[in-house]
Amino acid sequence: QVQLVESGGGLVQAGASLRLSCAASGSIFSIMAWYRQAPGKQREWVAGISNSGTKNYADSVKGRFTISRDNAKNTVYLQMNSLVPEDTAVYYCKTVELATGRNYWGQGTQVTVSS
Repeated sequence: QVQLVESGGGLVQAGASLRLSCAASGSIFSIMAWYRQAPGKQREWVAGISNSGTKNYADSVKGRFTISRDNAKNTVYLQMNSLVPEDTAVYYCKTVELATGRNYWGQGTQVTVSS
């Protein structure tokens, strides 16, 4: 059974940093990614990383956020620097199962950035 456990959210001031973690278990994953959903808005893709380490970022976070993964621990991280109030959202981890292509989502972790 696949499980994703996220951690690391919180309330910070603008300019601060946070590191999100998502520990996956129960399978092997190709793509691991982060999405976010702000109040009243649609969920949007933030960053993704393949199992070979190829990384991609949304333009809104490029240069501020860094995605990484530890394949031995089946864990993906999102280092968020220079946070701004517009980054306030619930952040979700998504993984793609290597064998089936099925998507799995974490429960979400709240990030709030005050001005």
